[in-house]
Amino acid sequence: MGDATQAQMEPYSRHVLVCTGNFCSPDRRGRQIYSLLAELLEQEGLLFGPQRVKRGETPCLGVCSNGPIVVVYPEGTWYSEVTPALLERIVIEHLKHGNPIEEAIFHRL
Repeated sequence: MGDATQAQMEPYSRHVLVCTGNFCSPDRRGRQIYSLLAELLEQEGLLFGPQRVKRGETPCLGVCSNGPIVVVYPEGTWYSEVTPALLERIVIEHLKHGNPIEEAIFHRL
């Protein structure tokens, strides 16, 4: 193996996945939500430090309707039909203050 360095991960509080595929939101709204997520995380001070929120995009989360779909881990909270206004609430209320948006959740682990 030699001098290979060990993979490292800085602390983070949550990981958000956004479906950007064409089935659940064929008009590419998932991609818009994914881009907006970065802006909102920066605005709320959640891009750096131990409370940071990691984000990732995926072409499919297996729901394939009522998108855009957004999932928050480690809670395993699934949101559907995420609009920019709902995403802002998710970032501020759920990710920053720990209060999930109950009326928008369609599944939990």
